Amino acid sequence: MHEELEELFADLWQFPGFAGLRRGFRPQVDCFRTDDPRAVTILVDLAGVRPEEVSIEVTERTVSVSGVRPRPPHRGSVSYRQMEIEYGSFQRRVTLAEDVDPAGAEATYERGLLKVVLPLAQKPRTGRITIVVGRQT
Repeated sequence: MHEELEELFADLWQFPGFAGLRRGFRPQVDCFRTDDPRAVTILVDLAGVRPEEVSIEVTERTVSVSGVRPRPPHRGSVSYRQMEIEYGSFQRRVTLAEDVDPAGAEATYERGLLKVVLPLAQKPRTGRITIVVGRQT
């Protein structure tokens, strides 16, 4: 929780003192629900990350995406004039509002964008029923 609060402040105020609180790469995430098909989709911006370096863990209510975005190698000595791109290990955890079926999860990775589609778990039908109690004799 402490790290999440630090990241929130670093994102809100980009002052030099606050920006230094962020450690490593923190990919951007979109999460949305669709009705047809009934699913939750998570998009993760992973530019510069090789697909084999990505790990995805899914439970009924959470999705964790972790991996490493390595700094590109340079030939010879390098003296940076500007350094804004973040590298290193990352982990993003998304808490879901509804139960999903982890066994039905599908993931694709194209041009640096990870897409995880999670079908919603089947819920028992609810509604009103009428029970007629017969006479006992």
